[in-house]
Amino acid sequence: MTQSAIRLWSGIHTWTSLVCTLFLLMLCVTGLPIIFHDEFEAALNPSEFTPGNPDGPMLDLDQILDRSLDNRPGEVPLFMSFDIDRPVVNVTTGPTPDAPGGAMWFERFDQTDGSIVAAPADAGGIMDFLVQLHTDMFLGLPGKLFLGAMGVSFLLAIISGVVLYWPFMRKHRFGLLRLERSARTKWLDYHNLLGVVTLGWVMVVGGTGVINTLDDVIYGYWRDAALADLIADYPDRDVPTPEEMASLDQAVRAAIEAAPNMTLQFVAFPGGTFSTDFHYAIFLHGDTPLTEHLIAPVLVDAVTGEVAGLREMPWYTKALALSQPLHFGDYAGLPLKILWALLDLLTIVVLVSGLYLWGVRKGYLKGARRRDDEVPA
Repeated sequence: MTQSAIRLWSGIHTWTSLVCTLFLLMLCVTGLPIIFHDEFEAALNPSEFTPGNPDGPMLDLDQILDRSLDNRPGEVPLFMSFDIDRPVVNVTTGPTPDAPGGAMWFERFDQTDGSIVAAPADAGGIMDFLVQLHTDMFLGLPGKLFLGAMGVSFLLAIISGVVLYWPFMRKHRFGLLRLERSARTKWLDYHNLLGVVTLGWVMVVGGTGVINTLDDVIYGYWRDAALADLIADYPDRDVPTPEEMASLDQAVRAAIEAAPNMTLQFVAFPGGTFSTDFHYAIFLHGDTPLTEHLIAPVLVDAVTGEVAGLREMPWYTKALALSQPLHFGDYAGLPLKILWALLDLLTIVVLVSGLYLWGVRKGYLKGARRRDDEVPA
């Protein structure tokens, strides 16, 4: 590689790294406890739920929906989801079908008697704060898109770092650590070695992170493009009110019959991001470790209760569904989460050492000058 090419790639590596490093540090630090989100939740909030009527029949979904609307007069249903390990139905309501997140109300209901299930003691606590900071910095879609841009900058920094490290490694053995040299040289070697060791992981986590920041855009495009033919059938109809809607319980049963090899995940009501203005979107997922992250909606006319059909999710929504759990190592239980955490810690060392090397190079920190046989940082 020529000296001019090295200078070009060095400039790309330096500036893309500087642009994103502080935000990547924030994401790595907040992401570390989020990896163990489920474990922290179980430890901080041990389940104390006891069904109110364990020996009685379950209330159907229409009864739960009625209880939720009685609890929030004047609001409309937005989402309904279901706990896996207990008979609890979660209902999200809002003042309008397109209410923003800050205006939504989330409540849990015991499906055995319709009573409200108490929220965990630290609901809205430190873990929720970290998740919100990690996903959008409390800025909503603009925050997500900004972090996505930082992710792209990070990926460019990784690629340019590999390009710079390749000619250096042709002259030295892999993993060279020149411990007898200056502090800057030693940290340069640690920076390069750890960068290569974590290369595959940071590409996966960085790439999935960028995809995850586009979730609102992806689902919005899917709704407007893939479901456009369904919307066209209702040119003069308004979003139905709860009183005008067909039986939710019957709609869910019809959806499950239309996709017998799938499991109910959640329901999106008419007018929201995940449905059309005129349908229940009843989301189902597979029943294997891989397919449980692949969802498909059955669209049911919210007024007549007729099934419009099972809509296969396009490749871009499947990529999003698979990237979300992969980003936090949520595929293979605790062992993979521990590996993710260790690689996260190594990445923090790479980021901090990169800042140190840049500070020494610019004279902001004490250190030896770079020699000709060192890879620029």
